[in-house]
Amino acid sequence: MSSKRFLIISGPTGVGESTITKEIIKRLPNFARLVTATSREPRINEKEGIDYYFFTEKEFLAEINNGNIPEYQNTREGKYYGTYKPDLEKKLNSGFNIIANTDIVGAKYFKENYNTTSIFILPESIDSLKKRHLDRNPNIEPEKLEARLKYAGYEIDNESYYYDYKVINKYGFLENAITDIIEIIKKENFLINNK
Repeated sequence: MSSKRFLIISGPTGVGESTITKEIIKRLPNFARLVTATSREPRINEKEGIDYYFFTEKEFLAEINNGNIPEYQNTREGKYYGTYKPDLEKKLNSGFNIIANTDIVGAKYFKENYNTTSIFILPESIDSLKKRHLDRNPNIEPEKLEARLKYAGYEIDNESYYYDYKVINKYGFLENAITDIIEIIKKENFLINNK
């Protein structure tokens, strides 16, 4: 049986999937994060090709037509996000296992087109997710916070069943979630180079 190359780590906004991904890559250096394409503006300290590939909406739509963005979603904020195929191919050709932080659309694309293991990260409760959001951004507008929590509830209730595994990232116990995911990686026959 050949080794797996694709790992999806998804979850509601604020649950810690990006932090978990960074920690796994630190410990397993033959894993690399797939850098997503987006039509939103860069935030302070975000770097092209490291955090995202930034495109205008017109450029993003042209990349779809060119076949460089095979799956994408237009979010509630009216911004596009999707898989950037040149980044994917470059990392695969360099021998990396890929970790993609996608939503359900991306997860389905990878499950249908690649030999993929998918993990959904859960908070221990919606209240703990609210605390994470407030700790990260104490000035978040109440309506925006409420919308995010409501959507998180929707994802947990309606989308989490689609994933192969569910891992709880308990607030303040990040190490436990990382350990659980590394165990899944070993069980799922990924080729691993430990650091």
